[in-house]
Amino acid sequence: MSMAYEEYMKQIVKPMREELTTAGFAELRTPEEVDNYMKETSGTTLVFVNSVCGCAAGLARPAAVKALQEGPTPDHLVTVFAGQDREATAQMRQYFDGYEPSSPSMALLKGKEVIHFIPREDIEDEDIETIVDNLKQAFSQYC
Repeated sequence: MSMAYEEYMKQIVKPMREELTTAGFAELRTPEEVDNYMKETSGTTLVFVNSVCGCAAGLARPAAVKALQEGPTPDHLVTVFAGQDREATAQMRQYFDGYEPSSPSMALLKGKEVIHFIPREDIEDEDIETIVDNLKQAFSQYC
């Protein structure tokens, strides 16, 4: 890939990253960051697998941010970016045992175990409130 293309993509995805980091998500951009996080993690974590697609922009990111505004929430918030930080995303997906790769998607973890998973197919054909309710029910049950 050319440097011009890579710089263009960095600029395009910057607001997509910031939508989550502004809401308190920490980015894990390398496989080592993923493994270090997972090695040390405890409690509950919401992992958001970010994407440039329309359902991430119009549904998944706004729903995740809204679900975190009130009520019980996970202890930790992290994100990997499919298609941008490919190696980090692939490494995080290794921890999603039994779940097919999906982006966007959200995984609620307790320690290293996935206790609730929302794949793309449960995002793209839903409205924001349905996704928010899905997350809030999981937060109420596990957080």
